[in-house]
Amino acid sequence: MAETILPRYGERSLCEVTPSLLAALGVPGFDNVLDAERVSAACLLVIDGLGWDLLQAHAEDAPFLNAHAANREPLTAGFPSTTATSVSSFGTGLTSGTHGIVGYSFAAPELLYALPWRVNGADARETLVPEEIQPLPTLFERAGIDVTIAAPLLQRGSGLTRSVLRGGAFEPVFALGDLAAKILANRSGFCYAYHGDLDTVGHLYGPGSQAWRWQLNHIDRLVATVVAALPPGALLAVTADHGMAQMTSIVDFDTEPQLREGVRLLGGEPRARHVYAEPGAADDVREAWRNVLGDRALVVSREQAIDEGWFGPVADRVLPRIGDVIAAALGEVGIVRTVKEKFESGLLGVHGSLTPAEMRVPFLTFVGS
Repeated sequence: MAETILPRYGERSLCEVTPSLLAALGVPGFDNVLDAERVSAACLLVIDGLGWDLLQAHAEDAPFLNAHAANREPLTAGFPSTTATSVSSFGTGLTSGTHGIVGYSFAAPELLYALPWRVNGADARETLVPEEIQPLPTLFERAGIDVTIAAPLLQRGSGLTRSVLRGGAFEPVFALGDLAAKILANRSGFCYAYHGDLDTVGHLYGPGSQAWRWQLNHIDRLVATVVAALPPGALLAVTADHGMAQMTSIVDFDTEPQLREGVRLLGGEPRARHVYAEPGAADDVREAWRNVLGDRALVVSREQAIDEGWFGPVADRVLPRIGDVIAAALGEVGIVRTVKEKFESGLLGVHGSLTPAEMRVPFLTFVGS
């Protein structure tokens, strides 16, 4: 069986990142679990898809980041190791079982795709109101200081932004240049900055591909340039929402009758599936999935996943969003839907599961002098 790791909630997970940086700014009510240096301004730069294992494997393409990663310890993503869930933890400081964004797609009770906030291809912001799907105060609402969100324009007013990043002033970003400028413009408050191109290139061409390596090199130079220009007392923290694995083989839910038997809804993504069973069918569904997938996936009940801490503490309102059965893919396999999710089924790079390549991410801090 392939190696897996569980989220280190409360110790070294993405849930501790933003609270630690707010504590480093002197904001009361937050714990500095990650021991960030006391500063006057802080910016969190999230590089989508910058896995720790990939960074280590391609040190020559990111010499600046790797030099600073030496003798550092990675963080873990939560489960599933996917953007919507991780961004929600950055924005709330909570586990997926508490903030409730439990995957790329999940039952709410209709199948909600959280990044575009769509149901059956249609905008769901009026029917599944983001502030109701995730009603708890965000860290930015609680902080009581100036917060800037520097992210692509399409994220302004999105369902996910409204759900888990509300409370900050949104500043749209169009390229690396204005991303750097907005990071450096933060002189006294907190800045959340997001860059997604490495993830996009990894999905399309594969992690470790030549295109991916060029993109990593651009990011390395961006970070080095920003760090050199940091004003005294300003902190830049670089992390990621997840890593990435290759997908070289597939199991197709849409063409495999044994996987579909007794299933009323399938959520998640190729590496982490929520399987929602017909009433009374959960045990049979779990056994069928185990028989089909064998050692290519961890297939567990909702109860086992919760007991083992995959989702952290689980709120009552969140419980029905978690599948009756959870399938976490191993190796380089993906559990795809070639009819329902044609685009996702053709990706070369994927994430979401519990393997080290998907779960471990860097946490590097730099302070201007």
